[in-house]
Parts: sequence; structure tokens; C-alpha cells
Amino acid sequence: MSAALRGFEPHPQAAVPLGLLREIGDLKRIRSAGRRGSVATRLFREAWSALAAGDDAASLAWSVTARALAAARLGDLDREALRALGLSADEAAEILGRGLREAGTALPAGTLDRLAAALSGNRRREGPEPPAFVAALEQQPRAGITCPGRPRIMLQPAESHAEHCLAVAVYGVLLAGPYGADPAAVFLAGLAHHLHNAAMPDSGFTGEMLLGTHLLPAMQRATEQALAQLDQGLRREVERACRILPDAGTPDGRAFHAADVLDRVLEIEQHLVPARLTMAEVLGPMALVHDGPVKPFHDAVLAAHGLLP
Repeated sequence: MSAALRGFEPHPQAAVPLGLLREIGDLKRIRSAGRRGSVATRLFREAWSALAAGDDAASLAWSVTARALAAARLGDLDREALRALGLSADEAAEILGRGLREAGTALPAGTLDRLAAALSGNRRREGPEPPAFVAALEQQPRAGITCPGRPRIMLQPAESHAEHCLAVAVYGVLLAGPYGADPAAVFLAGLAHHLHNAAMPDSGFTGEMLLGTHLLPAMQRATEQALAQLDQGLRREVERACRILPDAGTPDGRAFHAADVLDRVLEIEQHLVPARLTMAEVLGPMALVHDGPVKPFHDAVLAAHGLLP
């Protein structure tokens, strides 16, 4: 590691597994019938609704993160879906807890226990409509890969700013421990760090450079429009959390920027994974055709068609 980077690394004994962050990022792509948007979109909306209702940001950070970990393995089989299928509250809680612990098996025991407690204590209630900027961020796509002087690289489907902010907020809670940061502050900063994009379409690095001296005033005006939708108490809390955004000079700032850059890069990585996927992996470790009474017949059919690796 270069001298310029020393002091910025997380504690090696408490690093968050990259595989877990990838799974959480995939909540941007998990959807189900009858529900609006991805799991990440809905968690973002519900978080802002809860904040608008006066929920404590510290408790909410752990609750949303716990739900994200459970969804990493169970997808949209959340508490409401399980109850609708006839499971009791205790049965649903047991399954969700099992999913959380399986996803988070490599996390420190204390972190996993706190997440499990937050999940078991979570009883989602109907909150007020979230601020209007939430719907705008749900609809606002991210720019993709841009670089001044070069054509944009488009990777579809594009994530939304709501999905990115949710992922950064959840990553931030998990990374707060390694960086000695406040999970609530990093979570809230993650949820809020693209408020300006509710009114400002994202043209990426290229657009920022072309705006030049107009960039910061435009961002400030757009951010002000979003903040004006919050009551004074929540607005002050959001503004206080967002003080960590300009640099990585504090533990909170480092945890936030680690979460942000990891999500930015992992989002692009997931577009590249299918190109590297092999049938040997799909039919081998991933067990697409898994064990069961008709597996021998399935294997014979695939072999006859030359589809077994």
C-alpha cells in the first residue's frame, strides 16, 4: 500500500465480505408480482417514510440493514409475503432470521446479533407518504460510465438513484464498525447523498466537467428543493449527516466513501458477470438441475442434447 493511502484501510479483522455486498447490491434487481419496483427501491421508500414519521435514524439503520440481509437470500419473501402464505408470525420471523444469519455468516458475531435483534423487533407499519423527492429518485436513472471527451458507455437496465442510495446506506452500516464510524450518520448520509438528482438528471463525470463553475450552484439549488420537503427537525438531522460527504477525513466520511465507491464499482461488475459465466458453474456448484427424484432423467436428457459440461 502506498504511503498516501496508509491510515485509510479498514481494520483487517473486521472487513465486510465483498460477496455479501454483491448480494445486497442485487436487491436492485429483485422484483415480484404486484409490488412496485425492486426490493432496494421499496426499502429506500420505506426508510424515508419512517424518517418522515419521526422514527429514530439509529434504530432504522439497523432495521433496514437487517431486512436487506434477509432479502439477500430470500428475495421478496419478506414478512408480509410469508404471512400472506399462511405462516404464523413466529414462523415468518424464524425463516427471516435464518436467511439473515446465512447471508451474514462471515460478519462479526456482535454485528450479526445486533442485526438479528433489529429484524426480530421490526414490525413494519404504514407510514406517511415519503417526501416527493423519493419518487423522483426512483425514476431518475444513474448515468452509466462517462468520461470527459469520450462517448458514454450504457449498461442496461440502469439502476435508479433510489436504488444506489439504499445500497450505499446499507453498505455504510456494515462498514461503520471497521472504520469506527457512527452507523446512523453513515446510513442517513447514504440515503441523502443524491438528493440533488431528484431535480437534476445525471450526466455523470462528463456532465459535471461541462457544467464547470455552474455545477456546485446547480447542485445546491437542487438539494435545497429536496430539503425544503422535510420538516425542520429531520432537515437538520439530514444536513448534519451530510457534513461527512465532502471528504474522507473522518471515520464517518471514510465509511460513507468506502460504501459509495464499492457500490459504484460493484454495480458495473454485475453487468460483466454474465459474460464470464460458464455452463460448468451453472450445472456444477450452482446446481441449476438439483438433486431430486427426477434428476437422473434430467441429466440423461441434457446429456443427449450435449448440454452437460
